[in-house]
Amino acid sequence: MDIVARDGRTVVFVEVKTREGLEFGAGVEAVTSMKRRRMMRVAQDFVVRHHLGDCPCRFDVVSIDMGAGCREPAIEVFQNAFINE
Repeated sequence: MDIVARDGRTVVFVEVKTREGLEFGAGVEAVTSMKRRRMMRVAQDFVVRHHLGDCPCRFDVVSIDMGAGCREPAIEVFQNAFINE
């Protein structure tokens, strides 16, 4: 988990994945079911420690493609990238 932020009342847990190209898939594809479960455990701990049980939560993934030869990275934000499993 790379970022914990607020979007209004919603606590947002964000995973950021960077790729140099797409030969190994997009960054969002790197967030496997095992990684999602780990993120949910960390999020649950964070919510409890910070007494945020009454706040809605969301999991986002930011995929950054640095693309060889590109001047600007391609950035995609996937809100609600996965639902609690």
